[in-house]
Amino acid sequence: MTPTLPTEQIDRIVWNQHHDPFTVLGPHEIEQDGKSVWVVRAYLPDAEAVSVVTPDQHKEYPMHSVHHPHFFECVITDAPHLFSYQFKVKSGNSDRLIHDPYYFKSPLLTEFDSYLFGEGTHYQIYEKMGAHPTTIDGVDGVYFSVWAPNARNVSVIGDFNSWDGRKHQMRRGNTGIWDLFIPELKVGTVYKYEIKSPAGHIYEKSDPYGFFQEIRPKTASIVTDLNTYEWGDQKWLETRRTEDPLKKPISVYELHLGSWMHASTANPPANGYPAVSAADLKPGARFLTYRELAEDLIPYVKEMGYTHIEMMPIAEHPFDGSWGYQVTGYYAATSRYGTPQDLMYFIDKCHQNDIGIIVDWVPAHFPKDGHGLSFFDGTFLYEPEDVRIGEHKEWGTKIFNYKRSEVKNFLIANVLFWFDKYHIDGIRVDAVASMIYRDYNRKDGEWLANEYGGRESLEAIELFRHLHSILFTYYPGALSIAEESTSWPMVTWPAYSGGLGFNLKWNMGWMHDMLDYFKLDPYFRGHNNNYVTFSIWYAFSENFMLALSHDEVVHGKSPMIGKMPGDEWQKFANLRCLYGYMFTHPGKKTMFMGMEIGQWAEWNVWGDLEWHLLQYPSHKTLQKYVSDLNKLLRSLPELYTQDFSESGFEWIECNDTQNSVISFLRKGVDGEFVLVVCNFTPVPHHNYRVGVPEKGFYKEVLNSDAPIYGGSGIGNMGGKYSDDYGTHGKPYSVDVTAPPLGVVVLKYIGEV
Repeated sequence: MTPTLPTEQIDRIVWNQHHDPFTVLGPHEIEQDGKSVWVVRAYLPDAEAVSVVTPDQHKEYPMHSVHHPHFFECVITDAPHLFSYQFKVKSGNSDRLIHDPYYFKSPLLTEFDSYLFGEGTHYQIYEKMGAHPTTIDGVDGVYFSVWAPNARNVSVIGDFNSWDGRKHQMRRGNTGIWDLFIPELKVGTVYKYEIKSPAGHIYEKSDPYGFFQEIRPKTASIVTDLNTYEWGDQKWLETRRTEDPLKKPISVYELHLGSWMHASTANPPANGYPAVSAADLKPGARFLTYRELAEDLIPYVKEMGYTHIEMMPIAEHPFDGSWGYQVTGYYAATSRYGTPQDLMYFIDKCHQNDIGIIVDWVPAHFPKDGHGLSFFDGTFLYEPEDVRIGEHKEWGTKIFNYKRSEVKNFLIANVLFWFDKYHIDGIRVDAVASMIYRDYNRKDGEWLANEYGGRESLEAIELFRHLHSILFTYYPGALSIAEESTSWPMVTWPAYSGGLGFNLKWNMGWMHDMLDYFKLDPYFRGHNNNYVTFSIWYAFSENFMLALSHDEVVHGKSPMIGKMPGDEWQKFANLRCLYGYMFTHPGKKTMFMGMEIGQWAEWNVWGDLEWHLLQYPSHKTLQKYVSDLNKLLRSLPELYTQDFSESGFEWIECNDTQNSVISFLRKGVDGEFVLVVCNFTPVPHHNYRVGVPEKGFYKEVLNSDAPIYGGSGIGNMGGKYSDDYGTHGKPYSVDVTAPPLGVVVLKYIGEV
């Protein structure tokens, strides 16, 4: 039989070199002998014989091999219109019926989708890119699309086609997006993209927009449907939408899901998910699943009084030791702990227990792993080619090309995706400084100035402004927290006023000052009083969050308790004093897991927390103290409603360097206030007079030296009445007892 198209076209299909196989394969209307007829073509490398079967008409048309033994076609002369058909394929001793992928010619990705993606404003691009179970013309299957504009060819490969890139070749659109609907594939299908570079090199890549991946060390993507979970958090979402989070108490429990607590591999998960071993360094241990964490972690966080959980990165990453900060699957919740629906269940249960969810988001860099974004289509696609702006050499990672619209769209839509599909409440953005400074951690000659000769990354700045202008429009009440370690101005100012648009920023200066101060022997603290007081000079220039994070208890920095001087009693007293000052200082709060129990070891991503320490009173009482701090924060609007206003804070005494005692007021919007007195030495101060603005009774609502917290029990017997003579510029004063290494909080009650 003579082929109905040039043999060169057939060869391009056979050799997988055609950018649009739809022009060759599938049904085509042609003219033959002056008559309009239909020709159906197929390339089926494993087939011995093929027929076109029309179930509606109960007809079968044998196909013939033309030019190549596995390229088949048949001419149908008795069908005036396009008809539905299947292939009857004979391979060995078996026959099977299959649908022809190249029958389904209309892409789900429209020209308008492509246009928006090309200009970087398709904020739900994840609804079109990736793998989506769908039905076309009554046939169930999966629609695939991937952006690889410089690829010579792209195919979908998986178990369903023996990982053979010849079998499901994709079509390239004008914007460099390749797509294909594959009939009969289902949720659970394992797949990758086989990408041929312009030079003909072959790469097997995970789906950048894939929603699920195999459990590491495997790297293939898995088809899933994110729309099947039934949420029960509507009340939470509505409340979030209508309230200002910055006027509410925020106390965040930062944790790494894989090292909070482990289970035994001898006891696999009850829901049938496979037991995922934690690490070779901890034989017999497995990760808890998202559903198990919902049962164990949520009650703990709720009892401890935290308002939010911050999860270190849960997007898919290949190496446990990166802590999640080297992401390969930005749209895939890591399969270490379960399915996407399992994570949805965990977040849903958090919301039903009045706990918000913050996730770490990592737009600063991505790893070079071969299955990931690096050199994705055989060219520098997601990253700039110039290593001076395209690579973090110290981290061994690539930097996103923030100048490219499609890459910006990938990142902005990714944030919206987590809010949309997983109902998260906030993001904490990692390593912001590395993005906004082109010379970050680079020597002279190793970085490239911007177009104006400066060191600022104008593209990254625009990314943040664009992101936040959209995020807070789509999701009022959301949190966006910057880990920004420099003095860059206006990080938490709105984008329209020239800021980066975040609504919170980690106060790295406060953290470093306080840890440096508390490491000192108390004898020397009086000479370093500025460590304690300096933060107030700039406390209201940004919306700050005070964070004692995972970075402070790793790499030889010592755990929190290990940083404290003195004997064991003094170490715990110092730690209570630090936490007390933190919770009464202006700003929202973040503490890393394990800090609440005073564990002696640095955090180890391969292990779990030292829960056994809670059998000892000093650790158990510290845990109760942190719980009570959280509950105190929630109960006193004076401690949170004006975190970002000078009206919410007033020094009483900040210059008593001889005694290393400070005192201040925290004020609410309704005129109520609390008095805070901090003694940073192990010497108690009785009859320590502090000026106050109002006459009446000051009730002691917290004393870090109370016996229930492991303290010595020196306090104020429930509270103090003011005296009618003033000091510190106030008309009245109270005679306070400042316990050793202690913090006391006295709530003004009024005249009783």
